[in-house]
Amino acid sequence: MSGLTRFSVSLDKSLLDEFDQRIKQAQYPTRSKAIADLIINSLVEEQWAGGKTVSGAIILVYDHHKRGLTNKLTHIQHDFHHLIISTQHIHMDHNNCMEIIVVKGKPTDINNLTRRLKATKGVKHGSLAMATTGDKL
Repeated sequence: MSGLTRFSVSLDKSLLDEFDQRIKQAQYPTRSKAIADLIINSLVEEQWAGGKTVSGAIILVYDHHKRGLTNKLTHIQHDFHHLIISTQHIHMDHNNCMEIIVVKGKPTDINNLTRRLKATKGVKHGSLAMATTGDKL
C-alpha cells in the first residue's frame, strides 16, 4: 500500500449498526479493515469477470476408495496442467481425501477445470476460492 487516505461515508444508522455487529462477529479490528476487505473482494470479482489472469484454489473432497476416481481426477488435471501451480493431497480420515489445487490463468479456463473436476462421479464436494494475482491491488 502506497499510503493511507481518510474519507468519510454517510450511512443509515440501522445499516451501520448491522455492519458493526457483523464486523464484531468476524473479529475485524476496525471498520477500515472491514471496508478495505469489501473493496478488495469487489476488485477480485471484477478481475474474474474481466477475463484477466487470476489465481485461486479448487478444493475437492472425495472417497479415495471409489474405483478409478483418483486416476480420473489426475487425468483431468493433466489436461489443464498449464493452469496448475501446485496440489496438496490431505488424508482426512480412512475414506475421505481433500485435494487443494492452486491455479493461475484465465477465469474461463479455471472455471472449466473446476466444473470438470466437480462433475466427476465420486466427488462429494468441490468449490473454487477466487483470488487475485495481486498485481492490481
